[in-house]
Amino acid sequence: MSTSSTIPAHAPALSKTSLNATHRQLGAKMVDFGGWDMPVEYSGLIAEHMAVRTRVGLFDVSHMGEIQLRGPEALDAVQFVSMNDASKLSEGQAHYSALLTELGTFVDDILVHKFSPNDYLLVVNAGTRPKDYSWIKQHAQRFHCHVSDYSAHYSQLAIQGPQALDLLKKLTSVELEKIKNYWFVWGSICGVHNVLISRTGYTGEDGFEIYIPSDEATTTRVWNEILEAGREFDILPCGLGARNTLRLEASMALYGHEITDETNVFEAGLDRFCKLDKPEFLGQAALRNVLQNGGAQRRLVGLEMIERGIGRDGYPVCTLDSEEIGVVTSGSPAPFLKKNIALAYVPVAHSSVDIELAVKIRGQNVRARIVPQPFYRRPKKQA
Repeated sequence: MSTSSTIPAHAPALSKTSLNATHRQLGAKMVDFGGWDMPVEYSGLIAEHMAVRTRVGLFDVSHMGEIQLRGPEALDAVQFVSMNDASKLSEGQAHYSALLTELGTFVDDILVHKFSPNDYLLVVNAGTRPKDYSWIKQHAQRFHCHVSDYSAHYSQLAIQGPQALDLLKKLTSVELEKIKNYWFVWGSICGVHNVLISRTGYTGEDGFEIYIPSDEATTTRVWNEILEAGREFDILPCGLGARNTLRLEASMALYGHEITDETNVFEAGLDRFCKLDKPEFLGQAALRNVLQNGGAQRRLVGLEMIERGIGRDGYPVCTLDSEEIGVVTSGSPAPFLKKNIALAYVPVAHSSVDIELAVKIRGQNVRARIVPQPFYRRPKKQA
């Protein structure tokens, strides 16, 4: 019998979006993000973050996954594998939801789009796409529907910021003002037909996510035309660094941080999206059991640093008496708010707004205060 080789296996090649060469031409700093070669920043994280908060920014989010369920029992399958109530969706509407384990913890968070009564598109995270597809296929087997991974067919671009609407109006005849938040239409963008135009995003700002054919020529042309049309608004291409700080200011959960397969819906504070009274779904019984046993034992809170220091992911959270009680899930400077902020899990008894705690930073306790979430809420438009 031959012995196994001691030569280390080569790391698998990183996946690339159709804009990979374009990102490199723009001088983007590239990183491995969940197995994808993605831009973390172009001109700088703070400049990109501020562009989205005050003007408009453009993101390549083509690494995200798109899984379609079609057939006479597509709705039943979506209902069983996800926690929100998809029966309440109208055609052309989307909502936030999640795939749960039988324990009521997270497989992934998702967006569900209703194309028709027999046709739903689930948008899933990049790093979890293979796992999500397998999970959905496995649990949808009992229903009469097809589960198809169409991720390779789409490039997804996100145009985000207060001037996103004015920018995109230059590139389409679709009446974008009529698309409400978390609704979508089909239309032409930059002369490309049958584009899914969705008023969704992951930044806390108004904006749109568009799904275009994934061939490099089409994707590159549309990307460049958006940037050109956005010059009058001082648009910036934005990387995953700004996407992360923007979603953190808006207190949006990130899989692998705030939500994991060890975190339940109540702990994460996402129970408003979980409809326990709908027909049977994965995790439902476990979550009812959590409620019957007194609810969550810990809670996700927002922390604002009082003393100088940044509470980074994984740093311990302590009482002011130095008792270690929790952990930071995401933390960074907030460029728009000009504060250092973090999300962290702490016991329910220590989770009220205005309680002072400490984050252990390089062995030193640095004071922080629990504040309301989200940290940032976009201003309402003047009537």
